[in-house]
Amino acid sequence: MDGATYPSIREKAAIYTAENLMIATMARYDPSHDAFHVERVRRTALSLAHSLPGREPDLLVVELAALLHDVLDKKYVSPVEAADPYAYFLPFFQSLATDHELDLISDGRARLIVRIVENVSWTTEKKLRETGNIDDWHKTCVELHCVQDADRLDAIGAFGIMRCAAYSAAVNRPLHAPPGRDDTAIQHFYDKLLHIQERLKTEPGKAMGAQRHQFMLLFLQSVRDEYNVEPVPPEALGKPPAQLEHSLQL
Repeated sequence: MDGATYPSIREKAAIYTAENLMIATMARYDPSHDAFHVERVRRTALSLAHSLPGREPDLLVVELAALLHDVLDKKYVSPVEAADPYAYFLPFFQSLATDHELDLISDGRARLIVRIVENVSWTTEKKLRETGNIDDWHKTCVELHCVQDADRLDAIGAFGIMRCAAYSAAVNRPLHAPPGRDDTAIQHFYDKLLHIQERLKTEPGKAMGAQRHQFMLLFLQSVRDEYNVEPVPPEALGKPPAQLEHSLQL
């Protein structure tokens, strides 16, 4: 696909239709998995797709998969809804063919988009690795890698920290607790978020991930420092607020 001419009029119509489907469906989800999260994933996925050296991902596949990737998130939909993603999205793809003359079903891209949606999840990939079911497609599909990396990048760094807190509030999970509890938002960093950097697929994604990983480490150090509060040293007493603020800049 020629990135210079993307998106065409028909592709713009498909994107607009996908946006409306996503917004209508995800309006009931909490702020950790809302339309703004999807918009960030879309922007990052396209940025990664444009930044891959020597590769030309199908930008429409990347963008539609990014827009639809959380519509059937198992944390928010019933097992019945999530059981057959292709059947769920088929009316959407049929409408593109009938209303906008963009037949993604016949050219196979509809199934590719749905397969990406089914495989974006960290948990899904973890299960596939544990059962030895990672195949060549998982290793080589650049469109999958762009969306996967974009979704994971939004789980770390500044936005990742806010999303972790938002989801914890939605499910009434403690943000922090004394040592000995493993059901807190902070524990989630050690269980998952600090490992995301290791699983990024694209080189541009790895570069972004390294920066966001460091930001999380600084955040976690601040959490430890604030919890294990120490007396303020004498030399810090009486400092003007501006100087204190400057000393804490990252």
